[in-house]
Amino acid sequence: MPDTVLTEHRDGVLVVTLNRPAKKNAIDDRTWHALREAFEGAAADDDVACVLLTGAGDNFCAGVDLSSFGESAQGDAEPPFYAAAETIAAFDKPLVAAASGVAVGGGATVLFHADIVYVGESLRLRLPFASLGLVPEWASSYMLQANIGAQRAAELFYTAEWVDAGRALETGIAAKVVPDAQLFDHALAKAAEIARWPVNALRETKRCLRLHHRDAIATAFAAERAGMERQAGSPENLEALAAFMEKRAPDFRGR
Repeated sequence: MPDTVLTEHRDGVLVVTLNRPAKKNAIDDRTWHALREAFEGAAADDDVACVLLTGAGDNFCAGVDLSSFGESAQGDAEPPFYAAAETIAAFDKPLVAAASGVAVGGGATVLFHADIVYVGESLRLRLPFASLGLVPEWASSYMLQANIGAQRAAELFYTAEWVDAGRALETGIAAKVVPDAQLFDHALAKAAEIARWPVNALRETKRCLRLHHRDAIATAFAAERAGMERQAGSPENLEALAAFMEKRAPDFRGR
């Protein structure tokens, strides 16, 4: 079985690639575990000064693989998502992301924890949580408004509308739009430019940049987890999932 996350060292840059292209890099339980291990290893390795996160094939990440629930989490104290998300949120070195194609749900909200996001012209990003009868995750209820402002974040969460590359740049989700064919090379070059500098100077710089966000991120994780526990399995959530599986519009009236 192929690895769901690939890692490659490139002169101070660790390239972390979501590797389920046939599933649009949707994240299953194996992938959550692999992401956590990759970022824990990168944090502990002084030869890694910067991480570049990307996706294999034509898409960044389609979010959670709905067909994978419970595959490997049965013996865990908690679902593997939480450990992976909190590890990436706490990562103490520069994180660059390169995203093209689909970036949905967790495949979008992970981008809000990147220090710099470059997107391809094909980007289609969506925060579908309200439409699924759920709440945001990855502390995105805080991170998105911290990145782009409260009104813009509220609009994207409440409407669950699609965001293209131009709007991602306009709102501040992305630092730059690059043709898809040039995206990885551009992001890798920027990551390598960052990785020239002393790793401890980069750690301390990120600490300064993120210190005032730390408590708010923890509060958002806790609030989102509580909200998710209330909403998961609710009538509206079950209707949304049934509609998704049946490829029809959900009917939330009276639920």
